Amino acid sequence: MKFMKLGSKPDTFQSDGKNIRYVASELASDIVVNIGDVKFYLHKFPLMSKSACLQKLVASTSEGNGDEVYIHDIPGGPSAFEICAKFCYSMTVTLNAYNVIAARCAAEYLEMHETVEKGNLIYKVDVFLHSSIFRSWKDSIILLQTTKSSRLHMCEEVKLISYCIDAIASKTCIDVRKVDWSYTYNRTKIPDENGNSNGIRSRVVPNDWWVDDLSELEIDLYKRVIVNIKNKGIVSPEVIGEAIQAYASRRLPGFSKGDVSRSRSILDTIVRLLPAEKGSVSCSFLLRLLKASVSVDSGEMVKAELVKRIGQQLEEASVDDLLIRAIDGEATMYDVHVVHKILEGFVLRDEDSKTELEDGNDEIPEVRKPGLDSEASKLMVAKLVDGYLTEIAKDPNLPLSTFVGLAEMVTNFPRPRHDSLYRAIDMYLKEHPGISKSDRKRICGLMDCKKLSVNACTHAVQNERLPSRVVVQVLFFEQVRANASSGCSTPDLPKAIRDLTAGVSYESSRSATTNTEDSEVTASAEELRALKEELAALKLQNGGLIDKVNGDTKRAATSRMKGLLSSKRIFSRIWSSKGGQGENSGSDSSESLGSASLEEAKYTPSRKGRHSVS
Repeated sequence: MKFMKLGSKPDTFQSDGKNIRYVASELASDIVVNIGDVKFYLHKFPLMSKSACLQKLVASTSEGNGDEVYIHDIPGGPSAFEICAKFCYSMTVTLNAYNVIAARCAAEYLEMHETVEKGNLIYKVDVFLHSSIFRSWKDSIILLQTTKSSRLHMCEEVKLISYCIDAIASKTCIDVRKVDWSYTYNRTKIPDENGNSNGIRSRVVPNDWWVDDLSELEIDLYKRVIVNIKNKGIVSPEVIGEAIQAYASRRLPGFSKGDVSRSRSILDTIVRLLPAEKGSVSCSFLLRLLKASVSVDSGEMVKAELVKRIGQQLEEASVDDLLIRAIDGEATMYDVHVVHKILEGFVLRDEDSKTELEDGNDEIPEVRKPGLDSEASKLMVAKLVDGYLTEIAKDPNLPLSTFVGLAEMVTNFPRPRHDSLYRAIDMYLKEHPGISKSDRKRICGLMDCKKLSVNACTHAVQNERLPSRVVVQVLFFEQVRANASSGCSTPDLPKAIRDLTAGVSYESSRSATTNTEDSEVTASAEELRALKEELAALKLQNGGLIDKVNGDTKRAATSRMKGLLSSKRIFSRIWSSKGGQGENSGSDSSESLGSASLEEAKYTPSRKGRHSVS
């Protein structure tokens, strides 16, 4: 730490109790200076020779009151006045980063300028500040912290805070190869060249070397330093973002402890300080801030800004990040509404990107994270939403409309598989067994059975929570896929199933078959079960996934399959039904994907065991 000694005479200030200070001298004191509740018994001449303020006070003092003056608002209080008084007596006094601000402000208050005497206290302190303190990294930070205990307006008047902030900001912008002063760095250690993680390469200075030291500052001073750093335009947004994340972790541990009002003020300031550039802070950090803003009840503008920024880089988030607890009094467990807004922001970002590309704007790739194009981002977000839906589906109070509304926002996003979406739908059906048949159809209409994997199909065909029509869809597409892999063509089928193969949605198939001749006929659970068994047996007969099956069972199953498939009516009845016995009731148990019996559902049919239903 830098320091400066002033004066050469011995320090003869003494105390008489807590509230009396005097100078041990042969000369009796002729003036009493009251600083708050402390009395200083001093001599007029040394004080008046260096302080214009005391000259005025003594001159205005009447002779009848014993030359007693009162000063109640001097910066730094009695301790700062004592430094100034010792300087007037030429006594030895030591200035350092901890007391120099108080001494400088007190000298300003007492008007200890060069016009009163050459080499006065203000001049000497200013030389010390600019030649030593402002050139020292840690001394500058200590000095800035001490301004909180002095009269802040006096520091502002003499521009001490501005000088100090600029000195600190300038050091953060210097080339790291020129950093040769000590600093605190308590985060990730840099392994040495020999791979020893316990060592630190002394000659390698990280770009964010200054982050931990600045975290010591109070929020208002920290804000001014960061703004100054930003204005210089040298430090990258990523490093500034790293600094803000470190500060938030230091000042808002857990984002939920301490005084709510103070936490809200810090949080709001942090959000305003975030660099505007996308990717300057992680999406996970932004979501933590959003969770904190909900817990401390920040303003809507702060929440809206966070929602907007999260939407711009949503592909970086995780499911856990999105699980934002709803505020007290809400029926649902999680705040799905805010996630819906975030997703809207992502969709809007994608639409804006397309618009700018169509307008010939070549700068749009810079808006996205390098190496991550729009389609890849949408694929990641679709996967993220599917995982989020699986988690919120466990909430028994989650309305179907909320679940469906969120899922529909990513309907057009690229998804090679719908397994995750099926898992979310199955979880919702498990946790909400009492929903109506129409609601079951509505939620199952979100997924495309053609995009289910073999394991997902295995689970689906045995899932009693699914509507019978969905099960038949799965069975049929599994059969079509097996035929395609074996080189066989798909036989002629009823119109409803042909529509299905052409990509017609479940609800479209339902509308197309509503007015058919057999529209009131329903498939029984027994027929559906038999269909599952015979399709499985058909696959087994052609060397499917099951190796050990009794030969007699195969022949019996194949015989039953021939009987079922010899007529078109079974498919027509199932696809034209409105519910009835074919609509399976909900189950309280749930099987994970891939846990279904292989003997029942994993199969690979061939042309040999198939019969046309035309």
